[in-house]
Amino acid sequence: MNIIKSKLSGVYILKNETFKDHRGKYIEIYNKDYLKKKKIYLNFIQDDISISKKNVLRGVHGDNKTWKLVTCLYGRIKLAVVNNDPKSKQYKKSYIFLLSDKNNVQILIPPRFGNAHYVQSKYAIFHYKQTTNYNRKSQFSIKWNDPNYKINWQIKSKPILSKRDS
Repeated sequence: MNIIKSKLSGVYILKNETFKDHRGKYIEIYNKDYLKKKKIYLNFIQDDISISKKNVLRGVHGDNKTWKLVTCLYGRIKLAVVNNDPKSKQYKKSYIFLLSDKNNVQILIPPRFGNAHYVQSKYAIFHYKQTTNYNRKSQFSIKWNDPNYKINWQIKSKPILSKRDS
């Protein structure tokens, strides 16, 4: 596993090693001891998976306490990460990451950042680990196309949204 700093301060790209043979491939997506060696001390307590069809956009949500480690287990997505920390020099900055089952990239997202994803493939399986239990009441939401955040989705068709994300 390689850990790379992204253009957003505090957000990391994790590039996982893949082992392939005649049976398929094997990928380790989490190793607490490896992260500790890299001075990343996190205690993940909840795992979640969303399965979405093409053109679904799951909105920008986050909170002030939770670290998330996100992975695209199957398919291809655009992942938007936005800085929602008013004390940060990068407040309201966003960045799009491309995640797929082919590139084996994960994104480590700190508290005070929101994330959203848009499905580009027929469907996608999105996995995320969290350091806190889900609590919708403590979350912030940012409209997927909020002009203050300037998320560069480059979407050609109208996304499929939930009521919450519309």
